[in-house]
Amino acid sequence: MSYYCYLVQCADGTFYTGSTNDVAKRVATHNAGKGAKYTRNRRPVKLLYQQEFDDKHAALSFEAKFKQHSRRQKEAFLTAHHVTWR
Repeated sequence: MSYYCYLVQCADGTFYTGSTNDVAKRVATHNAGKGAKYTRNRRPVKLLYQQEFDDKHAALSFEAKFKQHSRRQKEAFLTAHHVTWR
């Protein structure tokens, strides 16, 4: 089963990174206010990026490393992947 790491932009402009096996369902959960605590008061969220991995461990590993990046590094990553977020 494929697993994904994803990045959303919250209504306040901040980024949230997570992982799941169903990105669309997870984003809908965030927007319903039932997702992560961080996104509950920052709705709606907009999906910016997703990356597929072969297994859950790989997705979680990428997520953990990505969360350590600064805002500037995350913006550079998005730019390198041709993602518009502004």
